Amino acid sequence: MARPSKYPTELRERAVRLVIEVRGDHPSESAAIKSVASKLGITPAEQLRKWLRQAEIDGGARPGKTTEELAEIKALKAEVAELRRANAILKSSAAFFAAELDRPSKF
Repeated sequence: MARPSKYPTELRERAVRLVIEVRGDHPSESAAIKSVASKLGITPAEQLRKWLRQAEIDGGARPGKTTEELAEIKALKAEVAELRRANAILKSSAAFFAAELDRPSKF
């Protein structure tokens, strides 16, 4: 299970909005990200860059998997893992009971 985020969702959204607003005031996007990250206490600044990229993907401005698609993939992978565990248990129990049927009766 993933650990909870160090930063609340509201802070993430605010940080992304701030970067978008101040892009023009800085010589590069990287400088804007570093500036906003330092003002809001987000370390490392690369974390803010990842949030910005994901927000661009979710908004349709950049290709990639949206947050909803990533959540669905994660849920499906968990379901597949659970089904594989159940399948392994069923296979081993079937082999156990098949061996019981093959044993000669003592009566």
